[in-house]
Amino acid sequence: MKKWDTRGFMFTNTALVVLFIPLIIEQFLNILVGLLDSLMIAHVGEAAVSGVSLVDSCFNLLIMLFFAVATGGAVVAGQYLGRKDKENASRAANQNVWFMLFVSLVVMGCVYLGQNLILNGIFGQIEPDVEGYARTYLLIVSASIPFLALYSAAAALFRSMGNSKTPMKISMLMNFINFGGNALCIFGLHMGSEGVAIPTLCSRVVSAVVLLCLLKNPNLKVHLPKKLTFHWDGNLIKSILIVALPNGIENSMFHVGKIAVLSLVSSFGTYAIAANAVANTMSSFQVLAGSAAQLAIVAVVSQCLGAGEHEQAKYYTIKIHKMTYLGMLLFNAVIWGLMPLILHWYDLSEQATHAALIILIMHGVSSILVWPTSFVMPCIFRASGDGKYSMTAAIITMFAVRVFMSYVFGALLGFGVIGVWMATVLDECARSVLYVARFRSGKWLQKKVIS
Repeated sequence: MKKWDTRGFMFTNTALVVLFIPLIIEQFLNILVGLLDSLMIAHVGEAAVSGVSLVDSCFNLLIMLFFAVATGGAVVAGQYLGRKDKENASRAANQNVWFMLFVSLVVMGCVYLGQNLILNGIFGQIEPDVEGYARTYLLIVSASIPFLALYSAAAALFRSMGNSKTPMKISMLMNFINFGGNALCIFGLHMGSEGVAIPTLCSRVVSAVVLLCLLKNPNLKVHLPKKLTFHWDGNLIKSILIVALPNGIENSMFHVGKIAVLSLVSSFGTYAIAANAVANTMSSFQVLAGSAAQLAIVAVVSQCLGAGEHEQAKYYTIKIHKMTYLGMLLFNAVIWGLMPLILHWYDLSEQATHAALIILIMHGVSSILVWPTSFVMPCIFRASGDGKYSMTAAIITMFAVRVFMSYVFGALLGFGVIGVWMATVLDECARSVLYVARFRSGKWLQKKVIS
């Protein structure tokens, strides 16, 4: 094991903790509200749970697309900050916000125009009541797409400065609006899927507006101009796209694969859709520490690389992974202890509950052992401009392992929805091997984002 002389390194242990803890809290709140949403919509019925989860699976694709573009802006801003170039960091921030707005408006238009394709073409034959809940939810939540994109961009820019507290506070506000609105609409006004859609829309509008206003503070190291005007800067957009394009393609293909798998899950019946929805929500808690680490490692490594400190980039990659493994172990221990109570709250059928229990035990083991190297480690490649490698590896394993083996385990061998998650674990193992090999080769340090 290599010994590091950390004197003069850019981030102290305290600085890492200050960055990491708010990210964990923010991710926890986001996932918790998602869990509470699904528990509340469960009171409407299993068909409502299934309908909302189907649409959310598509929106996860959009969320990851916006996250990819936001990461591009954050990496460029972070590398300029590593060079102590605040002016170009702020210019990159302005370019990224406008670019996100344009992309999100196009995406929103495509979703509204393609709603029938989404509901009938992608998911195949679903039961009429499930489709009804899904369509209502889709039409309302789609209006939040531009605000979701702007929030993602602004939050990523705050994190690039090492400031994760501000996005955490705004996330708390967003989740309070969401949770309170859901409770009012479902239990007070007895709404269906619109009871979770309307509060989601409102919370995203408020959070995006507030965070953008805060980002206009000229005292911040990275800030937006007081008057938001767009002037195309080809060099900055190119730098952003060096990170965003491979990341966006990777995330898009990843979720296209997940949607393809979801179409298979839908063919197993409503019980399988409901079990898969519960597993998706609870598995987010299982990888909570890793989700926070994905955000933290981009902010840290991008600044190290911008400053030309390659050894520090390697050191912090290893250190953050150690923190992540510890967090994974702790969170999964808690989840396994609470699992019988949580599954009881969902009040699903016995078949759906049994399937969800097996899935969560299996995925929990994978989360502790391989998830950090399969999903946190590729973030350092994106921060260095080596996103093409992680994109290629992810697409190959997604379709050659996760999608293909889902049909083998789930349909051919008859394991159903459990077989789909067996393929998921196998995919995570394959990714881990490829990414660790790339990290050790050091080739990711030879790439450039900014000139």
